[in-house]
Amino acid sequence: MTPKYLYLLIDVLVLAVPLAASFYPKAPFYKHWKFAGTGLVVTAVFFLVWDELFTQLGVWSVNERYITGIHIGSLPLEEVLFFISIPYACMFTYFALNHLFEKDPLFPHQEVISSLLIVVLLIAGMYHKDKLYSGSTFLLLAGFLAFQMLKLRPRYMGKFYFAFALLLVPFLFIDGILTGSFIDEEIVRYNDTQTLGIRLGTIPLEDLFYGMLLMVMPIAIWEGLEDYFYYKRRR
Repeated sequence: MTPKYLYLLIDVLVLAVPLAASFYPKAPFYKHWKFAGTGLVVTAVFFLVWDELFTQLGVWSVNERYITGIHIGSLPLEEVLFFISIPYACMFTYFALNHLFEKDPLFPHQEVISSLLIVVLLIAGMYHKDKLYSGSTFLLLAGFLAFQMLKLRPRYMGKFYFAFALLLVPFLFIDGILTGSFIDEEIVRYNDTQTLGIRLGTIPLEDLFYGMLLMVMPIAIWEGLEDYFYYKRRR
């Protein structure tokens, strides 16, 4: 395969299976597209703006060897698709797990988990605010989790943390390829002066928390909209 199609292939493969499985009759995720789609679009726009800003600031860049050369605005097509395929796959996985497992064993502990994450991320974000990727990722995730816990008080975070733990394996595999594992060069290049310099194999540590925000944001919007309109219909 020509290397320039690799990033595009990753996007397509990540999206293809969950999209096809969304029409499974016994668990039809497509029936949730109205609100899940809103969460997906809002999340994609947020991350694309972030992506564009950090590209312009030199925090990261995409290796031209692994992209087709097609751009949407100033961003490669593959980058745009990434912020559609990953959140969609994560929302579908979250939905599928909720369908398979009715119980939520982490529900009693969800606020403790969120609180610990918020405190650790706030401290790390403030301490490393001079590093653009580290500081912004830690503080944005901490702020989002704090807003959820204090204002929205969601009941689904235990299920999210369970789904996130399971999604870490495929996420790390995909992110590993994007950051240079198993291939000759990185697809996404990071400016190490803007990170902690800690890598899990080839993956910057910050990517774990960046990925968590990318996964939790569309789910939170989707769940919030469904809850709001469900209760509005009952009144």
